[in-house]
Amino acid sequence: MPELIWLPIGLIVGAALCFGILMVLPNSKVKRSREEASMIMENAQHAAETLKKEVLIEAKDQALKYKQEVEAENKERIHEIRVAENRISQREESLDRRVEALDAREHQISSLQGQVERRERDVTAAEKEVAIRLERVAGMTPQEAKAEMLHALKDEVMNESAAIIRDAEAQAKAEADKKSRMILSLAIQRVAADHSAENTVTTIPIPSDDLKGRIIGREGRNIRSFEQLTGTSLIIDDTPECVTISCFDPVRREIGRVTMENLIADGRIHPARIEEMYAKAEALVNQRVMEAGEQATFDTGVHDLHPELVKTLGRLRYRTSYGQNVLNHSLEVAYLAGVMAAELGLDPTMARRAGLLHDLGKAVDHEIEGSHAVIGADLARRFGEKPEIVHAIEAHHNDVEPNSVIDVLVQAADAVSAARPGARKETLDAYIKRLEKLEEIANSYEGVERTFAIQAGREVRVMVTPEVVDEATTVVMAHDIARRIENELQYPGQVKVVVIRESRAIDIAK
Repeated sequence: MPELIWLPIGLIVGAALCFGILMVLPNSKVKRSREEASMIMENAQHAAETLKKEVLIEAKDQALKYKQEVEAENKERIHEIRVAENRISQREESLDRRVEALDAREHQISSLQGQVERRERDVTAAEKEVAIRLERVAGMTPQEAKAEMLHALKDEVMNESAAIIRDAEAQAKAEADKKSRMILSLAIQRVAADHSAENTVTTIPIPSDDLKGRIIGREGRNIRSFEQLTGTSLIIDDTPECVTISCFDPVRREIGRVTMENLIADGRIHPARIEEMYAKAEALVNQRVMEAGEQATFDTGVHDLHPELVKTLGRLRYRTSYGQNVLNHSLEVAYLAGVMAAELGLDPTMARRAGLLHDLGKAVDHEIEGSHAVIGADLARRFGEKPEIVHAIEAHHNDVEPNSVIDVLVQAADAVSAARPGARKETLDAYIKRLEKLEEIANSYEGVERTFAIQAGREVRVMVTPEVVDEATTVVMAHDIARRIENELQYPGQVKVVVIRESRAIDIAK
């Protein structure tokens, strides 16, 4: 910048020196020199002006640039200062609020402390007053009074705790009952099973009564051969165009039915042909039994069963209980137990397995002595089932105490399946047992001479000894018998109880 200023000054000085020199030279040369000097002066001045302007412009640009940089720095610093001021202001406000909160808390604590001190003084005064009164009234020392108060307080706390526990237990039972009802209703809705009712006899139609003679054979030899082979009873009566096969073993009855149908279709009926048809029927029924067992395990997702257990399970296809097909019942119990176990977060596979096998013993209970639950448990144990499954089978009718959730689920599913409307019907044995129980209840009272259950169990007539039972006692006895029947029996409709007391005077004329 200074160098640029000195350059025009040097040019001007040089021009002046040249002018002085030219003044000394001759006039012609002087004139020419003056003109040249004048031109040089003008050029120098013009160059000096140009350089001056350029220098000024460059100086202004540089100054403007410096000014802009300074202003930008000032703006940035002002922004930082303002941000710092805002932070400081916020911190001051936060500190002010904290100080105010601390002051309020300190004031509250001081107030509470004053209240506590006053209450302590009141309690101390009350304790002294109570102690003085107790000592004056009961003649007890402060230590004895304190012990008495603690004892009374302990009793009160125990009573309140017992009340709380009772309320909690009642609430828990209510919630459990509600939850169990919900699970049972859900399981029942999700499991829909068909019901089939079967009897202990099978009636087979025959095309004509002429076949009855061939079925009987000469002197009844065909009937004897058929009954000896199949182990069934063949009933041929006056009923037209039908014969009846009776047997308590459902598998043998089914083999006999298939044998008889094949013989009727073939038309050739003699002992050798009966043996041939029996062998074919036995193989066919055994195949059906195995297929039924395998299908049941496939439907329930129960795998790795011993083949003997599968075969025994398939025999339940021909077994009924109170008119309910036992295999269908077992499938339904498996489904119900699996659904309920899943709702409770348990393993549904084990529950289904126990439910499917729970009535296994009914397939052979006519061959082995004992409860079907115990028989089924022994079979399952013999063929390698887990102890949990075996125990669930054995416990489903409380032959042993249930000790797991699976045991209880199988019991519940068994009860639900049996209680479905239309699932079971009363058999002749159950009907007879109910009549016997009615008479047994009435005969258990003192003074009863005879009892008759009549009108299909809808009325009980009780004959009493007049010397032992008076008129007033007959009314009480009728009421007691009716109440016991209500509590101990299940029956359709109503049961009328009639107590008869008859006095007779008998004499003999000789």
